[in-house]
Amino acid sequence: MNKIAHGFLAAIGASIIVICVTLAFSRSLGERGSIHATVIDAATGARITHAIVRIVETRQGSLTNDKGEATFSLATPGIYTVIGKYSGYMPDTIKNVFVSEGKTTEVAIALTARVGDSTSRLMISNGLVLSDAALSDAAKGGFSVQGSKGTANSERINTGGSGDVLAPSSNGVIGKSKVSAFAAYEVEAYAPPPPVRGEFNTAEYSKIDENEYKDVRHDPLSTFSIDVDGASYSNIRHFITTGQAPPKDAVRIEEMINYFKYQYPQPKDGHPFSITTELTECPWNKEHKLAMIGLQGKEIPKEEAPPANLTFLIDVSGSMMPQERLPLIKRAFTLLVNELRPQDKVALVTYAGTPGLVLPPTSGAKKDLILEALARLESGGSTAGGAGLELAYKVAEENFDKEKNNRVILATDGDFNVGISNTGELVRFIEKKRETGIYLTTIGVGDDNYKDARMKELADKGNGNYYYVDNILEAKKVFVTQMGGTLNSIANDVKIQIEFNPAQVKGYRLIGYESRILAKEDFNNDKKDAGELGSGHTVTALYEIIPPGARGDELHSVDSLKYQANTIPTKQYASDEIMTVKFRYKKPGDSTSILIEHPVKQTAARFEEASNNLRFAASVAEFGMLLRDSKFKGGSTVPIALSLARSAKGEDSEGYRAEFIKLIEAYQLLDKAEK
Repeated sequence: MNKIAHGFLAAIGASIIVICVTLAFSRSLGERGSIHATVIDAATGARITHAIVRIVETRQGSLTNDKGEATFSLATPGIYTVIGKYSGYMPDTIKNVFVSEGKTTEVAIALTARVGDSTSRLMISNGLVLSDAALSDAAKGGFSVQGSKGTANSERINTGGSGDVLAPSSNGVIGKSKVSAFAAYEVEAYAPPPPVRGEFNTAEYSKIDENEYKDVRHDPLSTFSIDVDGASYSNIRHFITTGQAPPKDAVRIEEMINYFKYQYPQPKDGHPFSITTELTECPWNKEHKLAMIGLQGKEIPKEEAPPANLTFLIDVSGSMMPQERLPLIKRAFTLLVNELRPQDKVALVTYAGTPGLVLPPTSGAKKDLILEALARLESGGSTAGGAGLELAYKVAEENFDKEKNNRVILATDGDFNVGISNTGELVRFIEKKRETGIYLTTIGVGDDNYKDARMKELADKGNGNYYYVDNILEAKKVFVTQMGGTLNSIANDVKIQIEFNPAQVKGYRLIGYESRILAKEDFNNDKKDAGELGSGHTVTALYEIIPPGARGDELHSVDSLKYQANTIPTKQYASDEIMTVKFRYKKPGDSTSILIEHPVKQTAARFEEASNNLRFAASVAEFGMLLRDSKFKGGSTVPIALSLARSAKGEDSEGYRAEFIKLIEAYQLLDKAEK
């Protein structure tokens, strides 16, 4: 690594730049260069978070992260101009920043606090402009005091909450005084820190009422739509890795389970998915059994997949400015663009106060053109999400090709506040548009204003999937590793209906899928929407079963029926089937469903002898119930869930199961710290 310059230089009244170029020993031709900027306070050397950094030539903009850093990927080498700004500081422009192919140019921006010309000021570090009466109550932190009568004297003082500060006297000399002595001076913000996460938290999650146990005598049928979304798990990971327990309603256990792939066999009977069932003991309630139903979608090689006709719809409103929002989305879509084939096409629509078409449908062979359009995006303004959806669907419809995979991919924090912003109106719009054959995939980012419920419902009603992207590795999972499942649907409106044998089952409970429950009549109704299965996707569902010999205290009793038989026919006692699982699905483009039936025998193995698939899924479900503090968690504990996950890790080529184990360990430490 060759360094042109290094270190931070601090000086009052001037901004100093240090530029460092990192040279790569080997790179491929055409590799993108980048700028990595760090913003510091010139007087103290402290890194400044949430400072604005802009690249003039590409119109890229970003806020610095919690380390005071911002990174920009640049499509072409050249000389760039970098601007750094922050409230309470002098803005600074750095010219002639050279970027080469495959190299990262390090730019350190040292910003200087503003100094008054003729007015004495008290600058308070919490950023509040205080009234005279409030001044005496404000001395709880750091202050910067400037000399009076135009002097340039400035000193940072920490009062330690005592109320004593060093104050400018009438002759401009710094002396000791009480805060009340500042009543005659102006007060303005000094380097206000960003709001603490959660201080102005407007995140929204739909309330989840967990599935209860059902008495088989009265409810022998259980019907639900499949769900391959994994957003809840990545959101939970984001909470835990940032030192917080997730809200209960952010925990959707089926999405936690289905975040992971399972080793189910590929289909061989002409259907687009295989079916695997398994029965064992329930690890958190030894009186109960645990049944697993697994689907494996057919893997379609990338070269055989139908051409993609994609419309990127990207939120560029002001709320998308932080590093983990628009800048992350741009990097995520860059990964997807690099996977496109010449026969694939991409259009780019953005929205803030108003929507706009940034890039008309463009062949995947013109990656540089698409990437340059992405690089130019910057955030600012209000959020007209409804209008953005309208324009995106208009573009998708105008370029619709029934031989292609037509899909809108929406990336946003979900915080719509202009135009169509009511979730009900948006859902009705999406339901109407899904009839055109255009799928909708939603990509969520952000945290404190995140609208999880809206993002999930839009994807569900738009015949698509919902993902939460919290880091670049998750973006790679969605857009590279599992690209086929993200973009290519192989089975539509997939429904599952289980009929339990009352001679073998006393009661049951579906774990998760609360938002996917269907009426029993919906199973045969081909007009009823359900979930889609993508290429290579796996779907796993778990039922906790109360066998006939168990007490069944969890079941809520009802009176015996007067006009129907209350006894179980003896014929069913002779059957060794515990249940029959039925599936309905439609081939993409068809309106008539296909039925599959799969009986399950009463052959329960000991839990230790069950497959890694079932045992790992059980560990995820157990951890999910603990996060929710579920009344159904039985004897579950975090150490038990951790031990189970470790023992059932099995094949893990992509490392996601190992990451889950680390996540439980992190939560265990967090849980102990909170107690």
